[in-house]
Amino acid sequence: MDKQQMSEKATETLRPFETANLIDTIQHLSIDQVFSHPAILFFICVVFFFGVIKRSKVVLLTLFSLFCLIIIMRYSMPSANDDLTIASMLPFIGGGLVIGGVIIYFLFIKSE
Repeated sequence: MDKQQMSEKATETLRPFETANLIDTIQHLSIDQVFSHPAILFFICVVFFFGVIKRSKVVLLTLFSLFCLIIIMRYSMPSANDDLTIASMLPFIGGGLVIGGVIIYFLFIKSE
């Protein structure tokens, strides 16, 4: 295999990782598809176990806030044909305040 063939094969292999393709893929994913992908589940488990073993509050609070934001966005964002209203934003605002309160409590108020 010469260099030209190797570069063409590498280009075709890496084409799905172009920025435009990644953005298009992310925009059309659902939460179920994201959390059912084995690579993402493996990464989340590795980060979780790292946080538990090292007893890192920062890592565990980051995972907590990401999961909570995903859940809040899932339930507060309107569907494609609905309008964004104040009533649909109240769970997002309240959930954001709760997440912020938990993070502030564990990082600044409760110390070891």
